[in-house]
Amino acid sequence: MRLPLGLALFRNRLLADAAFQRRASRLPLVRWVARARARRLFDLATGFVQAQVLAAAVELGLLDALTEGPVERQALEARLGLAPDGLAALLVAAEGIGLVEARSDGRLILGQAGAELLGNAGVLAMVGHHRHLARDLLEPAALFRRAPGGGELARFWPYAGGGHGDAAPYSALMAASQPMVAAQALAAHDFSRHRLLMDVGGGEGAFLEAVAARHPGLLLRLFELPDVAARARARLGGRVEVVSGDFRKDPLPGGADAIALVRILHDHDDPVAADLVRRVFEALPAGGTLLVVEPMAGTRSARTVGTYFAVYLRAMGSGRPRTAVELSRMLRRAGFRRVREERTPLPLVARVLVAEKG
Repeated sequence: MRLPLGLALFRNRLLADAAFQRRASRLPLVRWVARARARRLFDLATGFVQAQVLAAAVELGLLDALTEGPVERQALEARLGLAPDGLAALLVAAEGIGLVEARSDGRLILGQAGAELLGNAGVLAMVGHHRHLARDLLEPAALFRRAPGGGELARFWPYAGGGHGDAAPYSALMAASQPMVAAQALAAHDFSRHRLLMDVGGGEGAFLEAVAARHPGLLLRLFELPDVAARARARLGGRVEVVSGDFRKDPLPGGADAIALVRILHDHDDPVAADLVRRVFEALPAGGTLLVVEPMAGTRSARTVGTYFAVYLRAMGSGRPRTAVELSRMLRRAGFRRVREERTPLPLVARVLVAEKG
């Protein structure tokens, strides 16, 4: 909740006052607040280092090496190919962010964060992928001075600039990360009420695979660019109808009573996103349903979602994070009359908007 302007300015003057900070750190009643704020500020200032430690741990195979733990340090040195001083530094850094835990006998096991990461293939895939973003952020101020895109991340996602390029790298990343998004949609929405679900821009079909496992009687269709569609056919077999096309210029196939846009709208600028929503509206029959499934800016329990996607999508060269209110407004302008949100267990991963064609 935002404070009134006067109170917010007064708060800022206090928090920026070094003398106030020193007094607060010594007062028993507010010391715990001061310490928590100091930790948050330190994490904010050192977040880049923490992300690089995570990237190194994943690249070197530290988490995989501790899967069966506990493991002796010498065994880790041999498996990871690190000298004793290199491993020692890595372990101190990794333990500081919860990736590993040193036991009293000197052996190592996974820490809480490390165990959670091993159970989430999508997040691990994103950690490896972030090397492309890191190169675009070597001069962070330049990212906001220059026009969007033009760097390594834009080349990874060639469709962001209107081209096609090599579909294999980004298709594999989408396939790895879609299951965690699908889990949110399946927890929020009752897909059994639909006859035919079409996923527009759904990559190799990982989202539809998850839906099919839960709803075997539901007819499924994927609409994707030709190169990606070929990969989807090889993956999905005959369970899903795969149609090739470009939603930026080709009409969407008719016949589906439900259409899903899963992490699609935030990848595109307003004109393209609004035009796609209009195309979806035209393709749906009366009473048809559009599902928008993606992370959204302004999520109370996940404020850094907007931070992350504002930077990521600018480097990518297309799209922006939108709030649920902005997306709802876009859907209504396209003609949808009933727009509502269906709550997901983890809105940080994805939120779900459902729009019906009257």
